[in-house]
Amino acid sequence: MPGHAEWSPGGRWIYYRALVDGQIAVWRAAVDGSGAEPVTSDPADVRDFALSTDGKTLKYIVGATRDAVIAAEQAEYDNGIHVDDTVPVGQGGLFRSGNIDGRLETQRFLSGAEGWGRTPLLAGIPDQWKAVDLETRKTRDLSSSERPPKPPTASELPGALPTPEELAVDPDTGRIALLTRIGNRGGLRRKPDVQLAMLPKIGSSRTIKCQTELCTGKAINAIQWRPHSDEVLFTVTDPHEGQAQSIYRWNVRTGAVHLVTQSTGLLSGSRYQSGDCGVSSEALVCVAAEANRPPRLERIDLMTGGRQVLFDPNVALALDMAKTAPSRLLRWTDAKGQEFTGQFFPARGTDHGPSPLFVTYYDCTGFLRGGLGDEWPLASLAGEGISALCINMAPYRLDAIERYGQGLSAVRSVIDLLASKGEIDRTKVGMGGLSLGTEVTLWTVMKSDLLTAASVTSVGMSRNYYLFSSMRGKAFAKELQEFWQLGAPGETPNRWRILSPAANLDTIKAPILMQMPEQEYVVALDYAIPLMHDHRADLYVFPNEPHLKFQPKHKLAAYERNLDWFRFWLQGYEDPNPVKKQQYTHWREMRGAVAAKSVPGSARSGG
Repeated sequence: MPGHAEWSPGGRWIYYRALVDGQIAVWRAAVDGSGAEPVTSDPADVRDFALSTDGKTLKYIVGATRDAVIAAEQAEYDNGIHVDDTVPVGQGGLFRSGNIDGRLETQRFLSGAEGWGRTPLLAGIPDQWKAVDLETRKTRDLSSSERPPKPPTASELPGALPTPEELAVDPDTGRIALLTRIGNRGGLRRKPDVQLAMLPKIGSSRTIKCQTELCTGKAINAIQWRPHSDEVLFTVTDPHEGQAQSIYRWNVRTGAVHLVTQSTGLLSGSRYQSGDCGVSSEALVCVAAEANRPPRLERIDLMTGGRQVLFDPNVALALDMAKTAPSRLLRWTDAKGQEFTGQFFPARGTDHGPSPLFVTYYDCTGFLRGGLGDEWPLASLAGEGISALCINMAPYRLDAIERYGQGLSAVRSVIDLLASKGEIDRTKVGMGGLSLGTEVTLWTVMKSDLLTAASVTSVGMSRNYYLFSSMRGKAFAKELQEFWQLGAPGETPNRWRILSPAANLDTIKAPILMQMPEQEYVVALDYAIPLMHDHRADLYVFPNEPHLKFQPKHKLAAYERNLDWFRFWLQGYEDPNPVKKQQYTHWREMRGAVAAKSVPGSARSGG
């Protein structure tokens, strides 16, 4: 659950939101470990909170009550759900089908909004501010004048300034640190470079720019102020070093920039690269993780860069992976000179020649549980004799054919590289991915003969996707045109024939395992069902799952089935566990059908 934590004055308590017994409330934990307790008790879930400077009052925000949300859901159930642009049609169930904040709830898109985030019913109820006296525990409504001031947003900056991608406000002075995309877009989704600057105050029209070599031409992706100082802390995520992160401090008065620390992996406040570390005037507290070393909490001294592990919950796993699943950073270029990086887990126990290879394409930051989406167990594949590679995506291009072509080129060129070194068997290659990774995997299956087998968890471009999503109206049409250069199927038929798996069924030779969330599988049925009829696809649907699966049992099932799938197709291995008998019977039928369709000399060329 996203949110933040706050220290009480004097450091006795830590305040945070927690989901307990179906209710989201503000809790506080004693730093001496003596216990934790709720400090709010509200019929509605707490959306956010702020502690007063004296630590005596806690102000918090709520929306609709839990009972009101449940009543609204039941009313729809009784009277029928009216389908409009807010209803996520095509996702499976419409009534209480998505897990939101620990409960299966009915979901909605925000009316008129772009994007695909889902919210509960009545999420549009305006914020209601309340305050609780932490001594008496009495709660009252807050007047508008008592509400905490909102931090400035990009829309409030002077119009002469370019819109920043991120901003951070110094609470002591009101100065604003800015990250702004600059440079020639050249067909990319975002401008290629980043400029770090400081705005002296909200009404200023001129910025002070960071101009030293350490902060120009760098992939800066996170900023925050060092408390009670003139320094902005910024994080660089270096694409040439496999998304490895470094942290610097910039003095906005002197212009000096100093390296704080650098790593070969992730340094942030979470498992994602854009998170902020916890910060004091003396130190950062960050989550550190590398491709084959699990996350741990580290203290980083801002002056010396010294690092101290505060909490490492996965010591045994880290030691085991260091011995059994080492990884290495790969760098290579394709025939056009495009540079790629990836984390490579060499197969173990391959004394009898080159190993099979599994690849996944998208994002490979931090500890690689299984590529973005955590579905393909890279270390386990390597442990069973299949080399595994996670490839970092090339800069995102708006043209879908160019974007997918970059992914295909990355796969083709790394197969050439590893095969030329005798490390892998180019005739036994599997691939999988989530979201863009799914799209590139399907493109690679459709447009090349590189793959023996594939595994996806998301959807490719399909007419079902257009049909269901067109309920969103202009917002969807704009997105479809911008990112895929598609209109309605009747408007751009040639483009649909190129991009849609349903229009390219005859080119799909590699068998595909589809392990899809209930929210998305219906969208893929226009190509999944014909492939299943023809024994070229196997489909599993995970109930109550969104785009990224999160339920532990489902994650484990996906891991195990992917491991079985690629061992079957790349090694000819079948787990003797009798529970899996039906699985292998079906896959053997698929193998027979695939073999029957194979025609010598019919290899396809890649785009």
